[in-house]
Amino acid sequence: MECSPCEGLYFFEFVSCSALVVTGVLLLMFSLNLHTRIPQINWNLTDLVNTGLSTFFFFIASVVLAALNHKTGAEIAAVIFGFLAMAVYAVNTYLAIKKWRMNSRQQNSRQTSDYIRARTESREVDHRPEIQRLDA
Repeated sequence: MECSPCEGLYFFEFVSCSALVVTGVLLLMFSLNLHTRIPQINWNLTDLVNTGLSTFFFFIASVVLAALNHKTGAEIAAVIFGFLAMAVYAVNTYLAIKKWRMNSRQQNSRQTSDYIRARTESREVDHRPEIQRLDA
């Protein structure tokens, strides 16, 4: 009832509830190994985007709420929670970036080794007798 400019509080509520729902769904999918049933989605990149956006929006929402709060205990606790949640999401973003880079390097090396193997096999085709018989 005492909240006259409540935009900061409403935005903070939206950010925290949205992050809870999206992160909860991803956590459930990873915990139950449901992500393996949908291999078309790059799950490492999905996790990276989720944590990066959550970090950004928790930072913005916490700064806005810190600037527009009414100095009540609940709002101060929410600001502290917001900055702590932002820090945790930032650490998770860092770990997700490391995992994403590691997987992209492995994929690139796998593609390179497949290319080298294919080139080697194509050079060996000329020396196979069954191929030479077809040419004759």
